[in-house]
Amino acid sequence: MTLSAPARWALRVFMGFGLTFIYVPLLLVLVNSFNGDRTFAWPPHDWTTRWWAAAWDNDGARQALLTSIRAGLGATAIALVLGTMVAFAVQRFAFFGRDTVSLLIVLPIALPGIVTGIALDSAWRSVMGDLGVSKGMFSVIVGHATFCVVTVYNNVLARLRRTGTNLEDASADLGASPLQTFRYVTFPLIRSALLAGGLLAFALSFDEIIVTTFTAGPGVTTLPIWIFNNLFRPNQAPVVNVVAAVLIVLSVIPVWLAQRLAGPEAGASRT
Repeated sequence: MTLSAPARWALRVFMGFGLTFIYVPLLLVLVNSFNGDRTFAWPPHDWTTRWWAAAWDNDGARQALLTSIRAGLGATAIALVLGTMVAFAVQRFAFFGRDTVSLLIVLPIALPGIVTGIALDSAWRSVMGDLGVSKGMFSVIVGHATFCVVTVYNNVLARLRRTGTNLEDASADLGASPLQTFRYVTFPLIRSALLAGGLLAFALSFDEIIVTTFTAGPGVTTLPIWIFNNLFRPNQAPVVNVVAAVLIVLSVIPVWLAQRLAGPEAGASRT
C-alpha cells in the first residue's frame, strides 16, 4: 500500500506520541533512581547512587527478587513442557476439538488478570484446600504458568508451521529412529523458538502482580508485590524507585532477546 507524504508524516507523529507516552514515564523512573532529593524534586539538583546501595542492603527487596526469580523459573519450566507438547499435538495431528484446544490454550492471556486470579483463588479454596495443599510458592507458579504457556505455545506452533515435516520425513526415510529424528532434526529447528518463548514466559511471570495477589500464600512476596506494598511509604520511596528501575531493565532484557531470536513469532504479550 502506498501512502501519501502527509499520511506518512501523520503516522510518524502518532507513533512518536505513542512511544513518548509509553517510555517517558519509564525513563523518569530510571532518572529518579539517581535523584539525590528524597522528595524527587524536578529537575534533579543532586545526583547520587546511595539509593542503589540502600536497595541492595534492603533484605525485603532481595528476598522478593529471589522469590520472583524462583516463581519465574518454575512457571517457565512448566510453560516450556506444556506449551511444546500442545503445539506438537495441534500442529502434527488431526483430532476432534483441535481448534477448541488451541483456543483454550490461548484464552488465559486474553482474559483480564483479575478474572484469572479470582478463578484460581476459588479453585484453590474449593479443591486444593480440601486436598491439604495450601497457597504458597507452588500456587504462584501454577498461576503464572496458566498464561506463560501461551508464549511458548505460540512460538513453537509458528515454528512448526513454518518448517513443515519434510526434514523429519527424510530423516525417517534414512533410517533414523523417532528419538534420533527429534534430537538431531526437530529440536535444532525449534530450539530458538523454545528459547524465545521461555524468555518471554519468564518476563511475563517476573512482573506479574494481579494473579500473584490472588495466589500467593502468607510469606510469599514477589518483587512487584513488594514494590506495591512499599510504594506509598515515604522512607521507602527512593528504594522503591531503584527497585522499579531494576525491574524495568530485567523485564526488557528477556523480551529484547526473544525478539532477536524469534522475531515476530515472539510478539505475544499479557493483556
